[in-house]
Amino acid sequence: MMRQPVHTVAGGAHLFRRDTAAKLGRIAGRYLDRYATDPAALAEALGNRLPSGIAETVHARVRAKLQREPVESFLIDFEDGFGARSEPEEDEAAATAAAEVAAAVAADSLPPSLGIRIKSLSEVTGGRALRTLELFLTAFARTRRDLPDGFAVLLPKIAAARQVERLSETLDRLEAALDLPERRVAIDLMIETPQSLVAPDGRIAVPELVAAAGGRCRTVHLGAYDLTGAVAVAAEAQTLGHPLCDMARQILQLSLGGTGIELSDGATNVLPVEPHRGTAATSPAERAENAAVVHDAWRLHYSDVRRSLSQGFYQSWDLHPAQLVSRYAAVFSFFLEGLDAAASRLNRFVSAAGQAVLTGSVFDDEASGQGLLNFFLRGLASGALTAEEAARSGLTRAELETRSFRTILERRRG
Repeated sequence: MMRQPVHTVAGGAHLFRRDTAAKLGRIAGRYLDRYATDPAALAEALGNRLPSGIAETVHARVRAKLQREPVESFLIDFEDGFGARSEPEEDEAAATAAAEVAAAVAADSLPPSLGIRIKSLSEVTGGRALRTLELFLTAFARTRRDLPDGFAVLLPKIAAARQVERLSETLDRLEAALDLPERRVAIDLMIETPQSLVAPDGRIAVPELVAAAGGRCRTVHLGAYDLTGAVAVAAEAQTLGHPLCDMARQILQLSLGGTGIELSDGATNVLPVEPHRGTAATSPAERAENAAVVHDAWRLHYSDVRRSLSQGFYQSWDLHPAQLVSRYAAVFSFFLEGLDAAASRLNRFVSAAGQAVLTGSVFDDEASGQGLLNFFLRGLASGALTAEEAARSGLTRAELETRSFRTILERRRG
């Protein structure tokens, strides 16, 4: 079972290379060295919202993550990140991207999760989108490499379930033609149009879209800016914290909860881009302005990621390598701040062999036990928690690996 990544990093298909993930990690590391040199500097850069008791741990683990696994999921983008290009240019980019993915497979340099975003299947761009998909998969098949585990195609700007069906049918055909296992390629859905959230007759549209994927759907992503823009929200008000985004997240959770479909929040579009780059920042005033811009963007991103996590969205999007610093600072602090309480509750609950218990003022049952187990699984997978810290839950490594609280209880009772 694949772990859910904490983020999706999107990048234009014309820029993707076999070492892209490592390169992004190196760029992020330079930002950490320049604008958050030590734990205290990182805490200040994040607006002093990083508790002092965990600042040193967070700083060290962010640095280690950027060196070991800077990107958990990468999206090779043939849509917004690719821009308007000629037909021959997109043909070439599709073939080149496939070759670079194959080279990355051979070099073992891919992130744990990989996908491509094609253009929408509207009348205007649908033919182009499916041509790009076919060119990419065909070129990759010629390399005789295995597709990365969990490889997915992200479908944007969905207006009707028929578009999802069309993509699924195309993948059926391509898998047969290229001798790929059935349903080898997953489908991710981008919810960024009003029609993809609410059907014309008022029904919630998302379950129908998931069903139209024919069992291929793995993750549903929220596209905050297209969605808010489509209903005339002013540009300056289009943020992940807009009430419309809160409502959309809740609809996704209520309509897909318990289905096994993973949910992903959107991106923070205010980026930590230095106004004076490279050697241009020679004066103290220019360096101070660079730091202020980067820190402001980090604080907004940190707040967005923490809000997503608190609302049950454990994955969201990053658009710039410097956001990896604030991404992992937010993720790691979220799990480290909740460690003591979660460990105490889970330890006592397991010790009681599944009978509902009261820990402080919190009443726990089996459902909350699974939620606590998931907390540790996600924390371990991301690098936020160590095995020793997870062991404070009272569970062994073998028990954690079952990923099922009910199974743990049954084995202990047995």
